[in-house]
Amino acid sequence: MIKQVVKKKTINKEIQESSKKKLSIQFSLDGFSFYISNYQNDISEFTSFTFTKALKSPELILKEIQEIFKNEKCLQQDFETVNVIHQNNLSTLVPNQYFKKSNLNNYLKYSIKTIATDLIVYDELNTIKAKNVYIPFVNINNFIFQNFGEFEYKHHSSILIEKLVLQSNNSLNFFINISQSLFDIVVIKDSKILFYNIFEYQTKEDFIYYILFTLEQLDLSTETTNISIIGAINEQSELYKILYTYIRNISFLNSKKTIFNNQTEIDKHSNFILLG
Repeated sequence: MIKQVVKKKTINKEIQESSKKKLSIQFSLDGFSFYISNYQNDISEFTSFTFTKALKSPELILKEIQEIFKNEKCLQQDFETVNVIHQNNLSTLVPNQYFKKSNLNNYLKYSIKTIATDLIVYDELNTIKAKNVYIPFVNINNFIFQNFGEFEYKHHSSILIEKLVLQSNNSLNFFINISQSLFDIVVIKDSKILFYNIFEYQTKEDFIYYILFTLEQLDLSTETTNISIIGAINEQSELYKILYTYIRNISFLNSKKTIFNNQTEIDKHSNFILLG
């Protein structure tokens, strides 16, 4: 059920022997990735797994993660800090001027099916003066707490949006972040979010439909709009081929992390949220 995509280790004796290591984890219905670093964010080890198919529940994710933790000795050590990223489509953005902490359930109930026992939390997005309201996977949080004690967690779109805002310029910036069963579209201009949404897809036709529909709704041209892509896509994939059929200007947004240097196992535009 689990396929290891890449395991990249940098021999750095200082990080290996340090007692102040940081663990950063990202998990989703599609897979699980993590890296170990020091406080300067120099990465000593990065490993990424994908599940053979997108899982349908947090319970199934937890089962796979427990198996990974059992087999990965590097995860069986103490860490000074642990950061966790929840990747799912159970979130919505709320501008600060409309946000009330007492209304968390109301922000989600019109677009997401919630139940009374759901834990609903939010991230502060200072770069765009908004809150990201979402449902984390509580069972996985409990598992992480049992293994490491206190840790911090955020929704993947919070990190994605803030990173892209910082990297965008004054012109219009259209970004697509792709995973096995979900993709995000983020459109930014003058450091302001014009559009953000998460889409679930099963086929390449679903994928291109949502992109073309978004362009149409924003009155953007397929001929002149520059689209930057990140995540689980490359020039050989069916998603790229169909995107290139309809969109003239496509480019990859590559990471500058040194962990990618002198290796070809993984594309530099992948794992942007965790590594970019």
